[in-house]
Amino acid sequence: MRFPTNQVANPAGIICNIPRILVCLVIGAKLSHFVNAAESFNDRLLPAFKENCIKCHGKDDKIKGDLNLLEISNSDDLLSTPQRIQDLIDVLEFEEMPPEEEPPLSAESRQEMIAELQALMKEAIAARTSFPKTPIRRMNRFQYNNAVQDLFELNVEVFTLPERMLREYGDYFKPQTGIMPSSLKAGSRPLGKSQMIEPRLAGVGPFPQDLRAEHGYDNQADHLSISPLLMESFLKLSRSIVESDDFNEDTCGVWHSFFTPPATSENLSIVISNRLRSFLTRAFREPVDESTLNRYAESALQRIQSGETYTDAMKMMASAALASPRFLYLRDQPVTEGEANNDKDIALASRLSYFLWGSIPDSILLEKAVNGELSDPQTLDAEVERMLRDERLKRFCDSFPGQWLQLDRIITSTPDPDTWPKFYHSKYRGSMHMMLEPLLLFETILIENRSILELIDSNYSYQSKFLQAWYQEGAQPNGMPVVQVPFERVSLEDRRQGGVITNAAVMTMTSSASRTKPITRGSWIASVIFNNPPEPPPADVPPLPETSEEVDIESLTLRERLDAHRESLDCAGCHNRIDPLGFALESYGPTGLWRERYDNGRIVDTAGALFRKHAFNDVVEFKDAILAEKDRFARAFAGHVLSFALGRELDIADSPALDRIAQATIEDRFRIHTLIKEIALSEPFRQPVQVPESLAAKQER
Repeated sequence: MRFPTNQVANPAGIICNIPRILVCLVIGAKLSHFVNAAESFNDRLLPAFKENCIKCHGKDDKIKGDLNLLEISNSDDLLSTPQRIQDLIDVLEFEEMPPEEEPPLSAESRQEMIAELQALMKEAIAARTSFPKTPIRRMNRFQYNNAVQDLFELNVEVFTLPERMLREYGDYFKPQTGIMPSSLKAGSRPLGKSQMIEPRLAGVGPFPQDLRAEHGYDNQADHLSISPLLMESFLKLSRSIVESDDFNEDTCGVWHSFFTPPATSENLSIVISNRLRSFLTRAFREPVDESTLNRYAESALQRIQSGETYTDAMKMMASAALASPRFLYLRDQPVTEGEANNDKDIALASRLSYFLWGSIPDSILLEKAVNGELSDPQTLDAEVERMLRDERLKRFCDSFPGQWLQLDRIITSTPDPDTWPKFYHSKYRGSMHMMLEPLLLFETILIENRSILELIDSNYSYQSKFLQAWYQEGAQPNGMPVVQVPFERVSLEDRRQGGVITNAAVMTMTSSASRTKPITRGSWIASVIFNNPPEPPPADVPPLPETSEEVDIESLTLRERLDAHRESLDCAGCHNRIDPLGFALESYGPTGLWRERYDNGRIVDTAGALFRKHAFNDVVEFKDAILAEKDRFARAFAGHVLSFALGRELDIADSPALDRIAQATIEDRFRIHTLIKEIALSEPFRQPVQVPESLAAKQER
């Protein structure tokens, strides 16, 4: 039987014949889907909104949280705004709505609403034709240092990097072994000026440290632009590098293969071209085109013929490459229909190397990309495994965990010296030791491919003699080292220690000089652990009063003093969410020391409930509550790493990929290598970077 046919254009623009009955079936299925969505909205969601939500979000012009549910009259209104759907899912999943003062939803009703909204979310995402693309961005200061180091195979630093928080002594970081040593020596760079004394290129000054995105990282594209002034500084910087007295055959691994003059018997023009081809391919992270190669080679030859030495001429070519947008910008070539597969692979190699190594791809990774092998998932998986076992992985540890944990905040933490004199030693602070503990834990989990749940609760840690004495009695041992600090892997029997939440660094940096700050701590937990940062507080919120003529403040607990902030309904929503998280940690004083009572003798009350369903009385039960939501933590942590890997904030269209990353991690016992591999294999990570047409045109020239 022959059916009449319609001509239908497929996405590639090819005309094909499809039986008309199949067209009708497809259209009918879509119409049925839309009808089902509309019926679901009308029968389930709309009545639930009217019963539980309209009172605060639309009725009588009350529009809390900038959400007016009266504007949503049908399923199309929701489908057109996927982010609003996600916001609704979040407040229901985190049990933030309805607020505490309103009648609660039954567990069944809550799950039904979440399920309906998730179905709408899938439909809204499916309607999108592409993932958001990471905008083109320049290297940040940390990546620039690494790239220059690798390009020239330098055995010294290019310039000092205070943002590299954990300094390694004795080469303990050996990911190829899969084991962290039981003892090691480390130091804290930002808090110890003596640790900034290191072999580096004399006369080379760094450009300013890059700003971090709010709740984000310093590699985010929207924060990494180049002004004309900064472009000029990059040119001066590139020249200062090659002209440094310390840039020579003793420090530069490529000196003999690039800067040393060839034998007189060799053809100078051919030698220059061959050397520049290899060098520029690594610098630009892709095979250099003949037009660009010829410009560099002709310039070098002209300089030599005009009297410059071969070495000086090649230094100028190297300097020009370092100042080129092709070196400074992390970008893909514009993707066009029918392009060679290896072009995408080359771009993927660059994204992967900057994700895990914070630098340019090595020759192995670049060769596989040029050969078009990275498109094979098995090859890509094997390359990620190789990179995870390479010592350059230390750069991932030098950038991601410190920013994820927001540890830079401890640099400005100065507990009251009269109350905690043992915190200080000469001009140094105990925070030099404190900040290294969570970083060493992260490195252990990564090197040994352990479960990310140990970030919440671990039965081991790395502690110095100072930290062990501090946790026990707030004491300070004699002769506290301040440069190469010995750390030992210690077993923890007390679950009040262990993980990144309850260590002294986080407790100190989320306190003022004299008291703890539960709201700050709660906000930190919401942002770092659950990747759900609260909105900034209103500008007119007054500070917590330290004195009062009406109330004896000194006799109150901190919870009682903060109750005033919950009186306003506008403030109550956020405080209901973050206060229990902060007060769960209230048994840790302003410097991380355990306490049962406040200075006024009142008992510290840490009881609360996580997401209004996991009750706890102390910090151990609080950790259990978080582990009861371990799948939620896995997705939140994966979101942090994915945002870092992509160099941008996550979009609602990333949600399906994020779900798959988290699920694969959960199924492999929460192992961190699985999480990283799944990110590298994910569709958002393998998407090309967005290149503005104006810049693409400049690159072509």
